[in-house]
Amino acid sequence: MSIKARQAAVAGMFYPGDADELHDIVTHYLNAVNIEKKTNVQPDKQPVAIIAPHAGYVYSGPIAASVYARLIPFRDQIHRVILLGPSHRVPFRGLAASSAEYFSTPLGDIPVDRSALENLIRSSQISVLEEAHTLEHSLEVHLPFLQEVLGEFSLIPLVVGDASPDVVSGVIESLWEDSTNSTTLIVVSSDLSHYHDYNTARELDSVTSRNIENLNYKAIQYDDACGRNPVNGLIDFAKKHNLTAKTIDLRNSGDTAGTKDKVVGYGAYVFE
Repeated sequence: MSIKARQAAVAGMFYPGDADELHDIVTHYLNAVNIEKKTNVQPDKQPVAIIAPHAGYVYSGPIAASVYARLIPFRDQIHRVILLGPSHRVPFRGLAASSAEYFSTPLGDIPVDRSALENLIRSSQISVLEEAHTLEHSLEVHLPFLQEVLGEFSLIPLVVGDASPDVVSGVIESLWEDSTNSTTLIVVSSDLSHYHDYNTARELDSVTSRNIENLNYKAIQYDDACGRNPVNGLIDFAKKHNLTAKTIDLRNSGDTAGTKDKVVGYGAYVFE
């Protein structure tokens, strides 16, 4: 049975549930990137893909903003987003779509590209698994950032279960071939290491970042990135298309809002 809209599950927990408050906090994070001038937020090249974290905004919002700010110059050029994130609650094989026509946040409804999803379902590349989406935060937390930086766009939301890099990259490839490439953005959701002390996490996450930049997905394991499967699929796709990866920001919860005894790592990356 299809549903009209996938309702926000973590509004009021991972990010504000009030629309005005949510707008204010996201724009605050984006504006802070410009103020800090940590990165060149006026890039010459439109990103093909990004990787950004998916924790509560107080923890990972500034790191996510560092890469989302790079999309602002291309607001009028990007009209479709392929969004892939890991499953935290429901174990399954392959990639899962929702039957929803819209994904909702306090900022409004985002239309789902049903035509693209139906083509993938008919080709057996993905399946519909509503429960994989219902409470999953790995996709949802990116939506307000995308709404603020892009305005109107259509969405292809996919939760990734037990899937090899070539399976994930094959799905991305099918969607990429089906699009006007310059109007489509690929977004992969992933945090990095979990619950190490601050210094250990910095060392581990630096290695993972080098592996991402070197497109060495075989070296990235589940303990290195909770979104390891979609990350590795994107890297496989990047290698086939001669893309380059660059680390935009690399911090952890000890840098933002947590203690330093047990931290979670957050990285932001751009693929051009």
